[in-house]
Amino acid sequence: MVYEYEINELAKEESWRMFRIIGEFVEGFDNLTGIEPAVTIYGSARLTVEDKLYAQAEEIAYRLGQLGFSIVTGGGPGVMEAANKGALRAGVQSVGLNILLPEEQAPNTYTTKSLTFSHFFSRKVMLVKYATAFVIMPGGLGTLDELTEVLTLMQTHKIKPFPVVLFSSEFWQGFLDWLRNSVLSRKYVSAGEFDLLRVLDSPDEAVETIRRWYVAHEVVGRKALVK
Repeated sequence: MVYEYEINELAKEESWRMFRIIGEFVEGFDNLTGIEPAVTIYGSARLTVEDKLYAQAEEIAYRLGQLGFSIVTGGGPGVMEAANKGALRAGVQSVGLNILLPEEQAPNTYTTKSLTFSHFFSRKVMLVKYATAFVIMPGGLGTLDELTEVLTLMQTHKIKPFPVVLFSSEFWQGFLDWLRNSVLSRKYVSAGEFDLLRVLDSPDEAVETIRRWYVAHEVVGRKALVK
């Protein structure tokens, strides 16, 4: 297969790409305004329906939907499909923000609102902008990228601190051990930055953690949740 490496391509029309990028942001803002409160759920696109994590992701989304949260995902298969399926079952906004890839990632069929992006960075802004909390299911490089970006945005005060749920302690334990033993020990992060993470193992814990935080930080203008 011959790949087109878009970022590396140089052409005299390069400056016109800026208008396409702006168009993606405009489309995102126009279509997603008003979906709050929302929870963004990240995780592997390679997860199969038979995996118990699929059912758990669907249950988390369903339960959050019952409380009144919209659900936002990357719009593809695996964890994203499971979460959108749960949101649809709960009757809330089920948002899928898909990305054009060389190996095409088809949007899943469980969204009520679907957008497709050409650029990862504009898509990632939309995945973060409207979220009240984040659930990070097990995943690969893309999931790690999204997790570390979310944490960096909070660390640098670019977004408000929200609950970041790492689901499945068995999966995430090695990553957390590395952070503590190799990163924290060198003082590349501070101990307080671990307070941003909640490592949980059941849909009940994940949903209740997010519900409690939202209620505790409720301010004028926020939509009330079903108690």
